[in-house]
Amino acid sequence: MTELETLEQSLQTLLTRFSSLQDENFALHEENERQREEILRSHAELLKLQSEHRNLLIAKGLTGDSEEQIKAKQHLTNLIASIDRVIEILKQ
Repeated sequence: MTELETLEQSLQTLLTRFSSLQDENFALHEENERQREEILRSHAELLKLQSEHRNLLIAKGLTGDSEEQIKAKQHLTNLIASIDRVIEILKQ
């Protein structure tokens, strides 16, 4: 085999490997995007569950012992105060 044939064979091997790596890179980019979307969905679900948990704790506090009721009422008072502040800002 001549040097030219060896070089051509090496070049063909490199081109084949390059094509294979491009395909793999494309597949990895697609998988990366799917994983990113799954993370976003999971994060949204986590936020929803945290909100539901907080609401359940408030509801439990309203029906629980007096210490829990006090905490729940304080939390509700703080929320109402925050809403009132936002309304005042919006009026300006």
